Amino acid sequence: MENIFDDTYFMKKALEEAEIAFQEGEVPVGAVIVIDNRIIARAHNLTEKLNDVTAHAEMQAITSAANFIGGKYLKDCTLYVTLEPCQMCAGALYWSQISKIVYAASDDKRGFTVMGTKLHPKTKIIDGILSDEASQLLIRFFEQKRRLN
Repeated sequence: MENIFDDTYFMKKALEEAEIAFQEGEVPVGAVIVIDNRIIARAHNLTEKLNDVTAHAEMQAITSAANFIGGKYLKDCTLYVTLEPCQMCAGALYWSQISKIVYAASDDKRGFTVMGTKLHPKTKIIDGILSDEASQLLIRFFEQKRRLN
């Protein structure tokens, strides 16, 4: 029997969160955190709504997942996020000891890889899952922003 709960399935859930962010005028980044094929946290950027530069999708998801499991470490959890985490989020992910990070689009200007930020040594990283879809959503958002300004 085929397992429908693969990286693409969960990235689609993160893209749904990014779409919500888009509709709310936030940079369209969405995230979900999964343990044992179960989503335990859903989040999207809230920086505009909360007037808080730290309210990235990943930060919101980390807090929600930690509350769900009742502990600060996200061992055995996977983060699915539509854009490569920034340096701040990578630092929080390091401290959370998350087991796996799957991201869609790379961030060539502010992503953790270009910034040289290290993740926890046991964290596995997979990139490029549904990257075209995530990139197109970001492009559409910023094109719309430029037209309105």
